[in-house]
Amino acid sequence: MSKRVVITGIGVIAPNGIGKDEFWNSTVSGESGIGRVTRFDPSEYPSQVAGEVKDFDASKYMDYKLGRRLSRFAQFALAATRMAVDDASLKLDGSDEDLSYRTGISFATSIGGQELNEQQYDVFREKGVNGINPLCVSVINNNTALGVIAQEFRIKGPNMTICTGCSSALNAIAYGYDLIKNGRADVVIAGGSETPITPFAFDTFCAAQVLAKGKGKENPKTVSRPFEKSREGYILSEGAGVVVMESYEFAMKRKAKMYAEVSGYGVTNDGYNIFKMEPTGKEVVKAINLALDESGLEPEDIDYVNAHGSSSQVSDKRETMAIKEVFGESAYDIPVSSIKSMIGQPLASTGAIQMAATLMSIQENHLPPTINYEEEDPDCDLDYVPNKSRRNEVNSALINSFGLGGNNISMIVKRVDYQGVKNTAAINAGIFPEMYGNSGGGLCKTSQFKISNLFSGKLMNLRLF
Repeated sequence: MSKRVVITGIGVIAPNGIGKDEFWNSTVSGESGIGRVTRFDPSEYPSQVAGEVKDFDASKYMDYKLGRRLSRFAQFALAATRMAVDDASLKLDGSDEDLSYRTGISFATSIGGQELNEQQYDVFREKGVNGINPLCVSVINNNTALGVIAQEFRIKGPNMTICTGCSSALNAIAYGYDLIKNGRADVVIAGGSETPITPFAFDTFCAAQVLAKGKGKENPKTVSRPFEKSREGYILSEGAGVVVMESYEFAMKRKAKMYAEVSGYGVTNDGYNIFKMEPTGKEVVKAINLALDESGLEPEDIDYVNAHGSSSQVSDKRETMAIKEVFGESAYDIPVSSIKSMIGQPLASTGAIQMAATLMSIQENHLPPTINYEEEDPDCDLDYVPNKSRRNEVNSALINSFGLGGNNISMIVKRVDYQGVKNTAAINAGIFPEMYGNSGGGLCKTSQFKISNLFSGKLMNLRLF
């Protein structure tokens, strides 16, 4: 029998906020983390704007010596994981050997420890074959993030590093979902990390002519404008997102708070051209329909779409076309927004950060905006929650993420159904007040539910406000 999969912890490092709360508050306030590149001199580059994470202190999340040895992407990965595990109130220290083997890791990156790769190549050119750091091969490896997470939390179960470009993190969450659903793990740490703001890596994206240049825009924060008519490309950025996934039974047993349930996903490939994106979005349509089928939901059940929305002319148009194909006329009634207007495109970590925002949308019934939306594009004519966040009930949400090489993934998350009662915030507040607090987090009409207290067998009344 397949198992239900829920998310119990969130960790985020983004250009507009470090930590779940700071990130969420900035996001619903429409605060951008995009600015002029500061990590190197960008004056000769055609694009000089990026989403950099400021004021990150690795020593807050790991031993100082360990942090010194790790690349920035692995520091982000370990820090976001610690945030997520703490948020889940989960003890992972190897003291429960069975749990160590029943916990997995599914992690994503596209270019790994790129800044150390570039630094050590400069050393090689200057000093020759005997000059580079002997730890170099370990710290630039894409599997380093997964390895250090396993080391620090004594995790010994199934593990995989995934790379499908910008869709990598959502695919990592999908792999974690499969592990738990099929009974191969009780807990999975899933997410992604990326730090591509380095001289050479940044130039590769400039050379590909996919980055926005910000012509005519004095304020860098206004350059990323998904779905808007004057968009000219995406903003390269850095960040990390991690979620703790658990089987519903395991989470209930330990009385964990649950943000939402992963109900299904769909993955396709364009099978088109590795150098450019398939323009019609037909394979995105297939991915969304696969996610709906696995979830057992109808298109009209979706309350919100957290879009890939990269600020690319082709990508935004084809995503809009795909949404309209799946949802028909009702597509115009479904709010769609892109947080990349505020954080840019942090490559492989993108989907996990989108997931964090979507989980908070469900918890708070609050939709993040698509900022910098000034002029409507006739080809992108949906409700993109322009410029200001919106209070809106969210029971089921769709997340889209697309990657280089033609990968498309769509995933659906929904409120956790506790024996037929679908108000996650109310259950968390009522059954687990010591872990969640009595304020709940969802906004709903005054209602009264009578539910079974699964832990004492008693009946209790919850009044929701």
